[in-house]
Order: sequence, then structure tokens, then C-alpha cells
Amino acid sequence: MNMKNFYFANQTTIEQASMKSIDPNLIFIVDDDPDDRQVILDAFLENDPSIKYVFIENGHDLLANLYDVEGRYPEIILLDLNMHKLTGLQAFKEIRTNKDMNQIPIIVLTTSTHHADKRLAYEFGANCYLNKPQTYSGLIEMSGSIRKLFMKG
Repeated sequence: MNMKNFYFANQTTIEQASMKSIDPNLIFIVDDDPDDRQVILDAFLENDPSIKYVFIENGHDLLANLYDVEGRYPEIILLDLNMHKLTGLQAFKEIRTNKDMNQIPIIVLTTSTHHADKRLAYEFGANCYLNKPQTYSGLIEMSGSIRKLFMKG
């Protein structure tokens, strides 16, 4: 997906989106499953109740949020790979080719165990590739580690 001609409802262009700053303690949770988004948020809130978040359903909406000049960049993006409209890998590739947002840490958090997905994620510049834990306590532990490693806030 080439975002060069991507326009928003208020007719701003991606060139205008480049003046954004990072919002400390803000996480974009990108997953097409609403239950997964909520449980991921709950686990992060167990570690730090001051976390700010945006729930995003798919890669297309992720890019729209990142290019929206009214918003700010998140401190990290938690990205599922298997979504409708635009997959996580497709959105990932677009983010990493954009000089204004290519430094945002992206943590792939997925159920995919396919070696090809992991390889592509790292080729596109993933900061970390993690399989979703089977237990809530495992997710709390993982979210605490992500917070310590990738967030300053």
C-alpha cells in the first residue's frame, strides 16, 4: 500500500503528519480481536496504571492513526500479524519505510508460529517478535518486560 496519496477527512497529507511528536506512555494495541486487545491492555495496566492506549483493529486503521496530524506517535506499537483489510506485515513495511515513524518500536505480539512470519517481521525491523502467552499471568509478566525494555514513561 503506497501512502503517498493518502488523504484524511480534513484533507491533510502525509507530509503534514511529519511534525508529530511521541506521546510518552502511549501504546497502540493493534489486533482485530477485541477480547485480545482488552486483555493485553489489562495486563499492561497491572504493571502501570498510567498507561495510555489506543485500540486499533487492523493495519489500515493503524496507518490512518499514524498519519493523522491531530494525533501523536505512540511510544510503542503492539502489532498482531493476522488481521483483515491490511495485515500487520503490510502495515509494518509502510511504517519502516517512512522516515518520520520508522523509529517507533514495534513489538509483534501474535499467535503465529510460522517461521516465515517471524523472519519477515525481523527483516522489516521488528524490535521484538513474541507469541501471545497462554495464561494471563504470562501476559502480565511479558507486558512488564516490554514496558521495562521499550518505554521510558
